[in-house]
Amino acid sequence: MSFVNDLRVAVRSLARTQGLAVTVVLTLALGIGANAAIFTLVRGVLLKPLVNRDEDRLIYIRQSAMGIGNDDTTFSVPEIHDLRASVKTLSAFGDFSTIGFTMIGLGEPREVQAGVVGGSYFDVMGLHPVLGRLIGPQDDGPKAAGVVVLTYRFWTTTFKKDPSVIGKTVRLGSFGDRSATVIGVLEPSVPYPQDTEIIANVVTSPHHLSATMVTDRLHRMTELFGRLAPGVTLDQARAELRSVYGAMTKEHPESYSPKADFQIGAKLLRDQITSGARTVLLVLLAAAALVFIVACSNVANLILTRTVRREGELAVRSALGASTGALRRMLLAESLLLCGAGAALGVISAQPMVAILARYASRFSVRALDLTVDSSLLWVGAALAIVAAVILAFVPRLPSAGTSNSLNLSSGSARITGSTSRRQRIFAVIQIAASFVLLAGAGMLITTLIALQTAQTGLDMRHVLAINVPAMSEGKTPQQVVDFYKESIRRIDALPGVKKTAFGLTVPWRDANAAFGLQFSADGHVHAPGEEDPRARLRVISPGFFAALGVPILTGRDFNDLDGQSKDKDKEPVAIISETLAQRMFPNQDPINRHVYWTDPVLRFAPISSAPHRIIGVTADIDDEHIVPEPVLTIYSTFEEGPLFGGRLFIHTGANPYALVTPVTRVIRNMSAEQPVEHAATLEDVRAEVLTPDRLNSLVFGVFAAVALAIALVGVAGVLAFSVSARTREFGIRLALGSQPQDVLRGVIAEGAVMAAAGVLAGAAFGFVAARLAGSYFLDLKMPGALPVILSAFVLLMAAVVASWVPAARAARIDVMQALRAE
Repeated sequence: MSFVNDLRVAVRSLARTQGLAVTVVLTLALGIGANAAIFTLVRGVLLKPLVNRDEDRLIYIRQSAMGIGNDDTTFSVPEIHDLRASVKTLSAFGDFSTIGFTMIGLGEPREVQAGVVGGSYFDVMGLHPVLGRLIGPQDDGPKAAGVVVLTYRFWTTTFKKDPSVIGKTVRLGSFGDRSATVIGVLEPSVPYPQDTEIIANVVTSPHHLSATMVTDRLHRMTELFGRLAPGVTLDQARAELRSVYGAMTKEHPESYSPKADFQIGAKLLRDQITSGARTVLLVLLAAAALVFIVACSNVANLILTRTVRREGELAVRSALGASTGALRRMLLAESLLLCGAGAALGVISAQPMVAILARYASRFSVRALDLTVDSSLLWVGAALAIVAAVILAFVPRLPSAGTSNSLNLSSGSARITGSTSRRQRIFAVIQIAASFVLLAGAGMLITTLIALQTAQTGLDMRHVLAINVPAMSEGKTPQQVVDFYKESIRRIDALPGVKKTAFGLTVPWRDANAAFGLQFSADGHVHAPGEEDPRARLRVISPGFFAALGVPILTGRDFNDLDGQSKDKDKEPVAIISETLAQRMFPNQDPINRHVYWTDPVLRFAPISSAPHRIIGVTADIDDEHIVPEPVLTIYSTFEEGPLFGGRLFIHTGANPYALVTPVTRVIRNMSAEQPVEHAATLEDVRAEVLTPDRLNSLVFGVFAAVALAIALVGVAGVLAFSVSARTREFGIRLALGSQPQDVLRGVIAEGAVMAAAGVLAGAAFGFVAARLAGSYFLDLKMPGALPVILSAFVLLMAAVVASWVPAARAARIDVMQALRAE
């Protein structure tokens, strides 16, 4: 019989068991759909080539200072000049500095994340324009005209692909203002190292043209890229970079402290871009594979059950001369039909899943934003369908024509052989084991999320509205900028429902990447030879900042309007310090009226006063970087003193904070029509936004675990139900001989509990080995703690007992006489 005829027979056979066929198709669709969607995501983020020309020769050069906790610092202009002059294994270098601009001239005034680049950048990166031109060598130098390139996503989302933006003039503000002309739109590409909206030439940033930026080796704020020379390998380039870098550090020891442990490294740009998403996506792929294993195990049990019920049919076919190969081919035809239908439904369901997962993965890699569904989805679905079909076709035991008494031709009842029973239980245990691994992983993520969400920050997050109002300094003195904020605060405080308004430089958590530590010292502090001064955060604030955020001042006082004013040259500058800094620098002492002062070498090019500041207050710690607060060293200075690198307003209200967005925007725009007013959010929502990746991790893995658990429990219940139906006569005899229904009930439930326990133990062993093995490749992979593991085991065992209850109750209610007459 040809395979086509086998398919026809399979269609007729499955039509007689529509319920089983639908169950198998839906179960396989879950497993195949999840895996196809995840593989599409992994391929698009990790495997798909970049659009950059000759991407396999494009590298990212990284400087690190692990001694001070910086694993990816930037380069200074002198360092870049030295590398360009000495490294021969790289044919070209491209530099990129991340900077925030206020942009006026294209629609609403706004803050934009920008990159400042040299003329060689786009050629090194191997990118092209879709409109206009890109920045080139002709745009270098202090006398060049300011030019701007829009990124493709910014152009499409903000300007709706309007080609008329080319040639328009914008004003960019950051450490001074410059005008620039929009000259082009960049092709769709991965925005690295930052998700920038515009890219400008160096002349647009006055700070980049300053003498300290050009000549100071400590002024590090530039990312560096390179292109391998023809015939050069990445290892050769790394070796030369380390050699040249070693000579640099010896020649300029004052710029590379031994404690910081400065190092240089290089890796392919694609590897660097995908590094943040690699672990989570591969773990997600492993989770999808476990769901597929659970689905296949469940379906294998269903096929085994159906095969047992078809023993008579298969025996007749075998007795009439059908070979084992012919019977196996018939089962393969049925499996292919079931798995093909499951794959088709899975691929259809995978397409919306890809869109959802792409938004999830974009939190870890910007490549996911441009993810598209292609033919790989279809091929993955087909491959998984074939794998599942082959597995299912070879699961059942088949009769052979020469085996006597192998099957009962006359009996219409199901008889479970020891081999079949063992296989069914093994598949059930496999389902439980895979579900346990997923459940423990999801439990770890959920417990972590709960710990993050319930951590006490010390801030009144629900009633404080944070709004970005960046400093606009064009044509203004520093005092006029401060006066603008003072007047804004005065007018906002007059709005109904406002309790207190204050100024700060950064929004907690949202602006964490902008934070940095500076070396400082204090009265009486002496560090050991060879040690550096401790580092603290600098925060520039207005009076009332702590009251606005609901943070207590533990001792001393807050700033007032007279603090920091420079009219009286003999007046001593003042500061407020955090509780941890006070305990560290002045243990068992009163820090009030003592002094702190900045000692960091970077003060040579930063407008920060190194004069001693008299301490007037100590406040509770505000950790505005970490979701779970840690002890922090912070020094607060008044915005009268500056510097004002940005601008954020914090508004404390007893009413709905979001009801203030419109009146606050109106107040500020009435004062300056060109002032950006953006990103209004309560501190509670800011923190929730930062926690989104953790929440999405918990949700995605939780859904996978729930699906696997549901399939596994159905599998356990199915195995027990079929066992009960096949053992009806046995249970009848037991009851006739005096066994109580409760004994039968407990016995069946115990079978389910034993299978669940075996699955938990197998899953724990497999999970431990897999985690240890994966941990050697992914250093940021964590083992679940005891609590998630214990809870997962408890949930699985209890769920298995519940799933066993229905078949157990059915066994306990068996009618003795009917059971004895069953055969």
